[in-house]
Amino acid sequence: MVGSINKVTLLGNLGADPIVNNAPSGAKIVNLRVATSDTWKDRTTGERKERTEWHRVVIFNPQLAETAEKYLRKGSKVYLEGQLQTRQWKDNSGMDRYTTEVVLQNFGSTMVLLDSRNGGSDFVQPAGGDDVFGTSSSSWDNSSATTPSADLDDDIPF
Repeated sequence: MVGSINKVTLLGNLGADPIVNNAPSGAKIVNLRVATSDTWKDRTTGERKERTEWHRVVIFNPQLAETAEKYLRKGSKVYLEGQLQTRQWKDNSGMDRYTTEVVLQNFGSTMVLLDSRNGGSDFVQPAGGDDVFGTSSSSWDNSSATTPSADLDDDIPF
């Protein structure tokens, strides 16, 4: 049995263009702000309500960073799988500060661009690891496959 799992899945929209920085080693690091929303109908008023959550996403994987820089823009819809990480730093006054981010690293990270230029979806799996499709390819066109949101249109009564 596995001791624990640290996995985050997000399906949302970018709130701003990606911010690209370079590490001292020359590797690209891409920061994203992703919004996810919940909508529901208020039982007492019948009014539609919405709540938006903002997520910080950091991409360290070179292939995913390159793809994000090239294709993602404010408003882009994206599906992401990564891990939660909390980091600590000191602000200008010497106080300890913390932030929790969704991190996409070399293994176990996925990015699906859901509104690509060709009208299909672009699946980008990190290189160097085993992917779920049994190939070592870093790119897979799934324009004929169903998207994660396609399974949400069922009539479950609960």
